[in-house]
Amino acid sequence: MTFSWKRVNAIFQKDFKEFSRNMAVSVVVLLPILMAAIFSRMGMDPLVNGNFTIGFALTMVGSYVQCCLIAEEKERNTLRGLMLSPANTYEILGGKSALSFVLTMIVAIVSVMLAEYTPANVPVLLLGLALCAIFFIGLGTLLGLIAKSVMESSVIVLPVILLFSMGTAIESFSDKYPIFSVIEYIPNLQLLELATRIDAGAGFGEVWSHLGIIALWSVVIYIITAIIYRKQMID
Repeated sequence: MTFSWKRVNAIFQKDFKEFSRNMAVSVVVLLPILMAAIFSRMGMDPLVNGNFTIGFALTMVGSYVQCCLIAEEKERNTLRGLMLSPANTYEILGGKSALSFVLTMIVAIVSVMLAEYTPANVPVLLLGLALCAIFFIGLGTLLGLIAKSVMESSVIVLPVILLFSMGTAIESFSDKYPIFSVIEYIPNLQLLELATRIDAGAGFGEVWSHLGIIALWSVVIYIITAIIYRKQMID
């Protein structure tokens, strides 16, 4: 079966209509923007504020919103209908991720603007941001498929938000506890390192490894998500 952008667009439009009617989920989108504006008025350093709110947008919009939307589809049995439709796995996962991707990118960019952070190399940072968004949306999709209800999805996604939001704090323990050194390889900390290096004058050739690590995370999470999705198709 060939990949159809028409089917992906139909799923995207369906999700947009449902998202716009779900105030409990759609209001979450405004939180990173609000945080960026508040921290900026408090005089927080633009680089710190920008990267914090980017991470908040990735977890809250990319993972939390996506997880809740997928779980809601499962709870209403409409996801089962999609599984039985002519759309294949990639079209469904792509269509279900498209809205969260657009929202995540918009919220992250607006948050950066409100934080008054101006990256030295915008294209490279946008590429890193897009790769991170893909990972966190994939993670949200995976958790949404595992959750049995919307209520459960909002609970199981919280540890993920805390882990990735507090990654910098956890990383500080790596000198005393070497096991925590692996935290530095999580996508949002790789994005932070990338932003710090390009602001110090690094070019694409010096930060490609960070992009590669983020891309690897994204590929792995979607492979796992596709496996879980296909397993649920035959259950």
